[in-house]
Order: sequence, then structure tokens, then C-alpha cells
Amino acid sequence: MTQTADMTAARSPAARPLRALSTLLWRLPGLRLTALGLPPSLWFLLFYLIPLAVLIVAAFWSVDSLTGALKPGFSLHNFQSLWETPIYHTVIFRTIGIAAAVTFIDILLAFPVAYWMGVMAGPKMRAVLGVCVLIPLWSSYLARVYAWRLILSHDGILNWLLRGMGLGENGIGYSNWAMTLTFTYLWLPFMILPIATALERVPRNLLEASADLGGHGFTTLRRVVLPLALPGMIAGSIFTFSLTLGDYVTPILVGGPSSDFIGNVIYKTVGVANDIPFAAALAVVPLVVMGLYLWATRVLDRETAI
Repeated sequence: MTQTADMTAARSPAARPLRALSTLLWRLPGLRLTALGLPPSLWFLLFYLIPLAVLIVAAFWSVDSLTGALKPGFSLHNFQSLWETPIYHTVIFRTIGIAAAVTFIDILLAFPVAYWMGVMAGPKMRAVLGVCVLIPLWSSYLARVYAWRLILSHDGILNWLLRGMGLGENGIGYSNWAMTLTFTYLWLPFMILPIATALERVPRNLLEASADLGGHGFTTLRRVVLPLALPGMIAGSIFTFSLTLGDYVTPILVGGPSSDFIGNVIYKTVGVANDIPFAAALAVVPLVVMGLYLWATRVLDRETAI
């Protein structure tokens, strides 16, 4: 009875266009793939590529000194100001340097945990460790930043412990060191999980073969485990480096008055000076840096694969 009803519905005039479209998509796989990929491609084009193009174009505009109105055109004045002003050099190198330091420290801290999760732990313990790594991400970003602000401040928990042990006080509160520690904590899960995933796929027989051939623990780690874990490190470093490079909240809350990042200068340039073209020119800098970083990681991954 149901089959008869379905056949009757399929023969109805309203169902004929759908049947024709289904037949066409079945006969033309390329058209089917195009139809599936077109909506996300349009979304990516509309909400990412077009705004990015507008940002790059606006970097070559200028602002009228009398009216403050935007003046479309082509001018290298904004990039020339970035090149000739030493304060912007300091901000850019500070941002890139701390992002690189956070990435390196996260690799050192994440690898032992990831090795335990991916190689040593059983299925149940691996699930427990995974939950423990993800728990900080369930809390508010601002709550975690404020927690580190309280820990590292002059009257914070760290100085209270140091005074109790007779070691005096530390002076890392509201400094670049405080920002580095905070960023390292914030992005550590984004480094642990990719490395653990990469190590989980390491065949155990490779470790056994290395031991049978006389490879000690450090030799196996250096010549077997690290090359196979490198893709996970590269993936995690992209997260940690890019997230640190584009952050501007943590420098405000944890850093001092001389700890501005690129994002802070962009915010001040737009919100205070209303110089949108210069802010766009400064925003191009992290885009170029991330492009070079992605190119370098791709080259490194290709060379290690060879």
C-alpha cells in the first residue's frame, strides 16, 4: 500500500522537476559536487574574502586632515609611517616575539602530557586526561585571564606564597612575563590535543623495533617519536601562534602600560584617532606574518615527509 502511494506521488506533476533534478545530479557527478560546495564557498567569499579584500584596499586610503573623512585612493603613506616610526617596530616585534615564545613553551609543556595521553595511557585514562585538558576551555576566557591577574599581581597568591617562604616578592605582574605566562596557560590545550592525536597514531611496532635495534629511550624519542609527532606540533603551533598574535584583551588586563600588542594599537587607532586606513595597514602586518608562518610550516612538513 505504501509502495503504491509512493509511486503515485512520484508520478504527480509536482514531483517531476525533483525527479529530473535528481537524475541530472546522478548523471553529472561534477555538477553534484559543485552544488554541494557552492553554499559554503559563497559563505566563505561573502564573510571572509570580501571583508579581507576591503581591509587590504583600505590600507592604501588616507584621512583628510581637516574633515577627518576617508579619502579613497592609492597611497603608501600608512605603510611608510609604520616603517619609519620606531614605536610601531617595538609593538610588532613584541607581539611576534611573545607569540613565538608562547608557542615554544607550549610545545615543551604539552609534549609530556600528550605523550602520556597518546602512547602510555589506556582508553579510560586517555578519556580522563582528555576531559582534564578540555575543562579549562569550558570556563570563560575573561575568568581565566582575571585569575592569572590575581595570581601575578602585587598582592596576589604568588607573592603571598613567596613571602611566606621568605623569598621576597616577584615583579612580573603587569609585564611581558605576565602576558607570556597567561598566554601559555590559555592556549596550552590547543597544543596538547593535536600532539596527542599525532602520537596516538604512532604504530607501537615502530617503538618495539627501535628497542630491538638497540635504540635507547632518548634515541627512540629523537629519531622515531618526534618526527611522527611533528605534524601535531605544527598544527598546535598554528593555533597558539595565531591566537597570541591576534589577541588584545590579555595585554590590557595582564600587561603593563608598555605591553601593547598590535591589536591594542589598532583599537586605539580606530577608537581614539579614528584613522581607519592606518589601522588597516597595521592589521595587514599579522596577516603577512601568519602567511609567512604557514608557508614555513608547510615547507618544514614537506621536508620532514621526504
